[in-house]
Amino acid sequence: MSDNPQIRAVLEYVEAREAELGEQAGEIRSRIEDLTVRLGELDAESENLRITRQTLLGIPAPAPADEPAPPDVPDHPAYQQILTAFADTGKPLRARDLCQALDLPIVPKNTEGIRSKLKRLVTRGILTEPEPGLFAQPRP
Repeated sequence: MSDNPQIRAVLEYVEAREAELGEQAGEIRSRIEDLTVRLGELDAESENLRITRQTLLGIPAPAPADEPAPPDVPDHPAYQQILTAFADTGKPLRARDLCQALDLPIVPKNTEGIRSKLKRLVTRGILTEPEPGLFAQPRP
């Protein structure tokens, strides 16, 4: 150390301050380690909850025992338009009538396509065919 009392005082202050800062840094590092561990635990629990939510949302709701399960309607928009047309008219329709209701040109290609879709809806139990070529919504 220096023989100069002023320098000695400054050096003692610097050493004391270094020790104090080292102690504070050690405490903060320890807290960071604890917080890192806790953060990992929270992330793991959050991931488990996300997986649980996904699993629960994937479970199909049971159909009420008194009511039959609703028929499986195809996702294609054409089927939605067909069912909407039946709901709007409220009466049985033929493929040709349905083409008119959907503003489709009355050509064999369209009527056969619609007839095919109607037959598919009948096989799925969504529509009925009370007589050949006449399609209706089932009565409750």
